[in-house]
Amino acid sequence: MAAKQISYREARGKMRPGDVIAFGGKGNFSEIIKFATRSEVSHVGVILQTKMMEEDSDRFFNQIIESTSLNGFNGVSISRFSDRLNDYEGELWWLPLGDAIRENKFNQKRFYDFLFNQAKDRKEYDMPQAIKSSLDALDKLPFGMHGPTYNTEDFSKFFCSELVAAGLEQAGSVGKVNASEVTPIDLCRWKIYGETYYHLKGDSTKRISRYNSISPAKWDV
Repeated sequence: MAAKQISYREARGKMRPGDVIAFGGKGNFSEIIKFATRSEVSHVGVILQTKMMEEDSDRFFNQIIESTSLNGFNGVSISRFSDRLNDYEGELWWLPLGDAIRENKFNQKRFYDFLFNQAKDRKEYDMPQAIKSSLDALDKLPFGMHGPTYNTEDFSKFFCSELVAAGLEQAGSVGKVNASEVTPIDLCRWKIYGETYYHLKGDSTKRISRYNSISPAKWDV
């Protein structure tokens, strides 16, 4: 799968709701997530809505929804993507949904309604489940039993990839999944994207390993 360097100026008019944004952070918690998942991705968000700012122009206002610490709140929030891009220190990648998924398996209203309601309810960040989702070694025990690091799906709070996975499930883009077991790099590996993903910021030599290569059915509950 190919990664392509692109500026946000080039990308912004092409972004659509459901497109995933992957982050590679430099903070301590980000480094722990990357180490635990053996990847360059520490966080994900998703484009929630795009609005034309001016008629008869190509200027767009892209909103991103994510569960993170932002503007004094630690949880689900909506912000202008260009602001996140400008303020973020680290890598950012844009992962567009594949054409077949968007045309046949993406209910934009259900996607928007579900995610917007999580932000409206100010759902807090779920740190315990975020940590447990990254520790897969003890998830499965003999005889089909679950181990101590397995997360039972719970949407009372959200960590980043849990929120995005749940939104895509609500949209019909994936089958039934346990969103509470999906890590940021898991989400980037789901086979739901276009062949090319785009590097927007940071070290352009860094890649998303096994991008767009694994069926979401692996996370079926």
